[in-house]
Amino acid sequence: MNRTIYGYGPHLMLDLGECNPEILNDLDACFNLLNDLPEEIGMTKITQPYVFRYSGQVPEDAGITGVTIIAESHISLHTYPHKNFAFVDLFSCKPFDVERAKDHIVRFFQSKSPSVYTYERGEQFPVAYKRAA
Repeated sequence: MNRTIYGYGPHLMLDLGECNPEILNDLDACFNLLNDLPEEIGMTKITQPYVFRYSGQVPEDAGITGVTIIAESHISLHTYPHKNFAFVDLFSCKPFDVERAKDHIVRFFQSKSPSVYTYERGEQFPVAYKRAA
């Protein structure tokens, strides 16, 4: 008889307050974070990061948005230099050192007021089937 194993993987979500506004507004710095982070945490980058400046209808909301697609899922960021704030999401089907990733990202943006959320995704996602012995 087969037994189904469920679960997908961790989703690390960072709400980073009191960040360094110069880093938040640095396109190259944001590119480098998204480019280097996958290797730093043992993930497989399958495309270069895509990083864009954003300026919308509200001038204070201008910032940088970026994403790196990794074999395991994705890493995304949204920065708000005028508000000294950033959001970063790291979602993976592969377990990773959440604390190491969190510490790296918080240090990178020099956040003095980080809020960290971790959620295990896919409680009903059938990962594998095992034969019962």
